[in-house]
Amino acid sequence: MKQLGRFLTILHVFAKYRLDQLLPDHAAALPIRILFRLIPSAWFASTEKDPWTRLRLALEELGPVFIKFGQLLSTRQDILSEKAIEELSKLQDQVPPFDEDASVAIIEKELKAPVTSLFAQFEKTPLASASIAQVHTAKLHSGEEVVVKVVRPNIEKIVKQDIALMQSIANWVQNTIADARRFHPLQIVNDYEHIILGELDMMREAANTCQFRRNFTDSALLYVPEIYWDYCSSNVLVMERVYGVPISDIEAIKAAGINLETMAEIGVEIFFTQVFSNNFFHADMHPGNVLVSLENPDQPQYISIDNAIVGSLSREERYLLARQLMALLDKDYEQIALLLIDAGWVPKTIRVKEFEHALRGILEPVVERPLGDIEFGPILISLFQTARRFEMQALPQFLLLEKTLVHVEGLGRQLHPGLDIWKLGRPLLENWIKDQMGPDAVLKAIKRSTPGLFEQIPQIPKMAWEALDEVRKFSENQERFLHQLETRHLHQVRRDRITLLVGCAAIITGAIWAMRPDLVPEISLIPWPAWLLGLGGSAILFSKVIYRKKQL
Repeated sequence: MKQLGRFLTILHVFAKYRLDQLLPDHAAALPIRILFRLIPSAWFASTEKDPWTRLRLALEELGPVFIKFGQLLSTRQDILSEKAIEELSKLQDQVPPFDEDASVAIIEKELKAPVTSLFAQFEKTPLASASIAQVHTAKLHSGEEVVVKVVRPNIEKIVKQDIALMQSIANWVQNTIADARRFHPLQIVNDYEHIILGELDMMREAANTCQFRRNFTDSALLYVPEIYWDYCSSNVLVMERVYGVPISDIEAIKAAGINLETMAEIGVEIFFTQVFSNNFFHADMHPGNVLVSLENPDQPQYISIDNAIVGSLSREERYLLARQLMALLDKDYEQIALLLIDAGWVPKTIRVKEFEHALRGILEPVVERPLGDIEFGPILISLFQTARRFEMQALPQFLLLEKTLVHVEGLGRQLHPGLDIWKLGRPLLENWIKDQMGPDAVLKAIKRSTPGLFEQIPQIPKMAWEALDEVRKFSENQERFLHQLETRHLHQVRRDRITLLVGCAAIITGAIWAMRPDLVPEISLIPWPAWLLGLGGSAILFSKVIYRKKQL
């Protein structure tokens, strides 16, 4: 019932902002337009504001799950207009803040002290406000400038309602639409639930930030702020304040004298380093979470300020992905087809050559052109058609990676549409594969396992004695079992013999009785006991035969 209520709320908000005006002029959109006109909220709705402004307001009103969707759209300059990008970009850090006093109350409750004793200075007016939390500036008594991130009150309840609705819709789609099953929509929503609920936990974000900071210590590519653990809880995060401009502020970056092509190349290198070298990648790289330092224009540096959502792949998955990308760069579509089949993404029954030709038709234009010249809409349609034709499975564990690729590709378009991502990525992939499969990788694996091996050496005599004791016990148990089995077999043979003798005796006695009734004169006039004995003996023998067959 709660899900129905939430669904009606979503329809009410969409109708109130007349979002049906954003639908394409297509016959398939007509039923949705009619539905919107039937909702009372649309009868008195104002359409004075731009439709994209109304979309942003609707997403803000519906909460964090919808705001996240808007943030993803805000990076897609290839499919949305400049006005749409401008409005949706406001969802990155310009979401309406919640009450300042409520923010202070949460901080004092979580950290168990007044704000005045926790900080030498604290600015109640938020510096920025996003879908999950808002940020205040402060200064510690030790002099460090920090930002205080506070989770929105009661947000978990709203998120769980939206996720429950998405799960119901995904379950219905999965059970109703056959083509949708290979994309595992329900599992994808379940994975997203785990991700977004994890984003509400500031302690997890703090741990992720520390890991990123270790991975890029002294790196010229990426700077990650320091975390102050003494001021962190599940709803409050305090970290070093950093200065930079959003990656989407192209004019400010140009004015600082930073080369946009260099920035785009650094972004791609950071992505490959996170995915393949560190196996710990930022999975929410929208422009609101990525800043650019203007301190040294000759050596520009990214700044990561929100590390709540991260992802990782197993070594096998990374190796498979790297081989697929290398095969793509080599235009070896047969190898891509074989890798997809071996990985279980495509059934082994499909014709490899036919699958290879289909992949060539889709991927060849991607490899041959820069990002700015690629039309991803037709490519996505072709990919879906190919997936349906060859029963290709979509693996949910790659959901975060795909989302990250969308963000990286969107940022690349904003900075330098002519970026050749393939030329830049090839040496990075080759070096990673060499590191994973070369002699150095073998030595690293031996070095990593050697301490554990030495730890086990003192335990070898004890382990050997325990193994011998287990063998002895097994031998004794086996002898006991064989003896019991042999005894049981002898008893069974004896019972079979007795049964056989009784059955045969009954049949013989009955036959004699039937032929010579004069031997028993008192019942000579009633010969039926003879037949009864014969039938009884036959029944005994027949039942014994059936029982033995069942045993066999």
